[in-house]
Amino acid sequence: MTTAIRHRRRLAAVAAALVALSGLLVNLAVSASASVPPTPSGWSLVWSDDFNGSANTLPSSSNWIIDTGHSYPGGPANWGTGEVQNYTSSTANLSLDGSGNLRITPLRSSSGEWTSARIETRRADFKPADGRILRIESRLQMPNVTGNAALGYWPAFWALGAPYRGNYWNWPAIGEFDIMENVNGINSVWGVLHCGVNPGGPCNETTGLGASRACPGSTCQSAYHTYRFEWDRSVSPNQLRWYVDGQQFHGVNQSQFDATTWNNMTGHAGYFLLLNVAMGGAFPNALAGQTPTAATVPGRPMMVDYVAVWQSGTGTTPPPTDPPGGVDARSTIQAERYQGQSGTIVETTTDSGGGQNVGAITNGDWLRYDGVDFGSTPATQFRARVASGAAAGVSGLVQVRLDSPTAPPIGDFALASTGGWQSWRTIPANVSGVTGTHTVYLTFSSGQPADFVNVNWFTFSTS
Repeated sequence: MTTAIRHRRRLAAVAAALVALSGLLVNLAVSASASVPPTPSGWSLVWSDDFNGSANTLPSSSNWIIDTGHSYPGGPANWGTGEVQNYTSSTANLSLDGSGNLRITPLRSSSGEWTSARIETRRADFKPADGRILRIESRLQMPNVTGNAALGYWPAFWALGAPYRGNYWNWPAIGEFDIMENVNGINSVWGVLHCGVNPGGPCNETTGLGASRACPGSTCQSAYHTYRFEWDRSVSPNQLRWYVDGQQFHGVNQSQFDATTWNNMTGHAGYFLLLNVAMGGAFPNALAGQTPTAATVPGRPMMVDYVAVWQSGTGTTPPPTDPPGGVDARSTIQAERYQGQSGTIVETTTDSGGGQNVGAITNGDWLRYDGVDFGSTPATQFRARVASGAAAGVSGLVQVRLDSPTAPPIGDFALASTGGWQSWRTIPANVSGVTGTHTVYLTFSSGQPADFVNVNWFTFSTS
């Protein structure tokens, strides 16, 4: 979904039945299964979300980050694609439907402003272990709108390389897998790879290396279909493959790329997944001129039944799932897996084990972790993996608070420069004995208005 002007012939639109609901025209979706399918034999489940929950609520904040506005802070305007909508966290644009589906609904205000929604997984480490296959899949129904009423609709299910977070100017080198893209209500699914340099390069940017086909059986707009992407490290050269309803329609392999391009795309910590419905922008405009138009009808949602990631074989064990009600306080809690934050960014780390860290932390910033289970044996020590490239004289406190960011700290430690923002140290601090389940806040206090710490992970213990 980054800049992508694709020169393709326009396919004939298929008529769709429309109904009025709450003053808006919306699609009558085919019933979804409301659950993730059983794990295929020979595979293991890495991560999933079935979007079960109460109607008119937001998707799980433990799984998803909601993007808002017209760009990432400091990133390219209009999300780098020219799309016109304002992304919001309103349940009018983004909500569970109460029947096991996520609903992303573009709307147009009385003043003509378009709003919609875009979410991305908190996890950004989806990558197959050596010798394994990663399978990323979603069952969804595209917005049920066609013809002139659909001009400008741009639904997508896709993945971006982890180094994009906190940078926003390293596309397309870090890689992009467009698992499902569609524009203007055309009965077709596009699968596209973006990589290398822009313009041109081995992925022919800004177009990318893509293929498309009509959805099998029912149209893409009138029914749910299953869209799958596989990253295969079990064969040499490695392969990337795209499927709709189990039928492969696109593929590339490692031998098509120079070593630097392939490594830039696959050698980092992994990918995060995104779901969104954009309005207007380079891709729909390339096929239909300036979109959306006065004829474009708002209120047609993309309906998502589930998203799941599997890995073949036994391979590398995926991170353990959190226990019921939260996370074990004595486990290694990755800093970037917060449920809330203020003032920070997430970036790729060079610390042992790779992955990401939380950075750009300064006075007054905080991180929130819900449902941290300390058990019945009091935890008396806190340890955090931290780094600092702060200038001489700049230091601050890393504090632990329970249940409120303004509660008295139960423990803290001071930190000055460790020699660089990726020069990591594990620092302990005593905490007052804690039992039970709490919301844990990491808060940061400094006498200088400058970044003073990065955090990779933390944990609690009895000694």
